[in-house]
Amino acid sequence: MARHSDEPGSGPVAPNPHRSVGNITYFLAKTDPETYSLDDLERDRSTVWDGVTNAQAVQAIRRMRAGDRMLIYHSGGESAVVGWAQIRSDARDDAANPRSAVIDVEFGGRIDPPVTLKEIKDTALFAAWALVKQGRLSTMEAPAGFIGWLKKQRKAPGL
Repeated sequence: MARHSDEPGSGPVAPNPHRSVGNITYFLAKTDPETYSLDDLERDRSTVWDGVTNAQAVQAIRRMRAGDRMLIYHSGGESAVVGWAQIRSDARDDAANPRSAVIDVEFGGRIDPPVTLKEIKDTALFAAWALVKQGRLSTMEAPAGFIGWLKKQRKAPGL
């Protein structure tokens, strides 16, 4: 099982109507690689993504639907988007914590080379994104513009 930590947030955020690329909505989820890494997900092939407690991050999980994609972001050390997962279930209540939500995810692939937070900030294209503005928020929607930029910059088959 994936475990993630959050800092208390400022509450839920309204969904962005321009977030989708085609019929797919993209999200970003941070994980500490010592707790659960992209390597772990690749080895396990799938997992229940759980442990998120921040209200704003939980709202992002509740917007996830089967078929959406989740960028996997390793926090700590050199913070970077390292890969992606296919979301295999709609969000549901976490049986262990009714204030939380979980989803089933399946390993999708690696992003080669990883995209560092420094590189994202240096573009200045995504300054309004929660990844840049709210450094401790663990789960969020990814802007469609970032997905387009990422696909042009990196190898990420299937993303």
